[in-house]
Amino acid sequence: MSILNGKKVLLGISGGIAAYKSANLVRLFIKSGAEVQVIMTPSSKSFITPLTLSTLSKNEVYSEFFDEEKENKMWNNHVEMAMWADYFIIAPATSNTISKMASARANNLLIATYLSAKCPVFFAPAMDLDMHKNKGNQTNIKKLIKHGNIHIPASSGFLASGLEGEGRMKEPNEIVDFISNHILRKKKLFGKKVLITAGPTFEYIDPVRYIGNFSSGKMGFALANIAGELGAEVYLVTGPSALTIKSDQIKKIDIISADEMFKISSDLFKKCDIAILSAAVSDFKPKKINRKKIKKESFKNLSIELVPNIDILKTLGSQKTNQILVGFALETENGLENAYKKIDQKNLDAIVLNNFHDKGAGFNSDTNKITFINNKKEFKEFKLKSKEKVSLDIFKQILKIIDE
Repeated sequence: MSILNGKKVLLGISGGIAAYKSANLVRLFIKSGAEVQVIMTPSSKSFITPLTLSTLSKNEVYSEFFDEEKENKMWNNHVEMAMWADYFIIAPATSNTISKMASARANNLLIATYLSAKCPVFFAPAMDLDMHKNKGNQTNIKKLIKHGNIHIPASSGFLASGLEGEGRMKEPNEIVDFISNHILRKKKLFGKKVLITAGPTFEYIDPVRYIGNFSSGKMGFALANIAGELGAEVYLVTGPSALTIKSDQIKKIDIISADEMFKISSDLFKKCDIAILSAAVSDFKPKKINRKKIKKESFKNLSIELVPNIDILKTLGSQKTNQILVGFALETENGLENAYKKIDQKNLDAIVLNNFHDKGAGFNSDTNKITFINNKKEFKEFKLKSKEKVSLDIFKQILKIIDE
């Protein structure tokens, strides 16, 4: 899922030949999960029709302050459109439009909406080589940047005049990537690599039977999704689960057994900044796996010898250099006392404590109730919440540890 998913994008199109690319730009925003509203300058309609853009955006396209053709003349409220948007992108931004933006000359709907905008505004210049290099135009671009607008620099290439050089509007995919990366850089976990383990592990007895538990992976997946929303590069190592990820920032790695989870997690841990181990790892595994299905006739005298699985959390704690390592603990009694011991024994920076008896906080639940405890033995209790909101609470506490 794109960082633009669910966002409201206002696209302003001014009158240059690069306006023909706006159809693909709208399509890419829609594909990213954004809702798109288009405003055109009157001259831009000579290069691409409002019908094309309204068909792609599934919204009415606006270009005038008033709809003259309607029986009851309607005012197109530029203030409402500006307030609606999460992001405002002006592409192409011609020299004329850039000049009007810089001088606050609101003689069309696009500029009036721009002057009312409180959201981040991106502009992608598109013009001929000498127009782009012109000192007045460059002064206007610098003025817009100084005022907080975000400049999507023009590319070099063949221009409509036949010349070759700087002034070509970035391609639609480059514009979407530029905006997405800009948003990510503003996120609190941008540049961080986060390892999260989730779900159960299954320890095979024979090809059709296993030792497992009822973990759904919902907590781990919620943590991964929130980490992705916060801008992190996420590695989600998960046991068997029917859940899906919601962000392009997440790389999902499927495993079955505790040994597989340990091997992959141990390798990834070396390059991660934060690791949150929320998986319900099986404590034991059969000493011997039967390669063939055990027949019923053998059940009467069947004995399965179990051996302990490796303690993944403790092992990563012993390997820790400068990573933040967070574990989970599900306790039935003496929760804080046992959690304190695990922090010391496993060299953790923090632990998330669950009480088995808390209603709505068990396996397969969409909610959770936690106590977050750091390695100073300071703890904070949280009320029952959705696992997405719990995940956000956990990351807020982790960010406090990072900032210390």
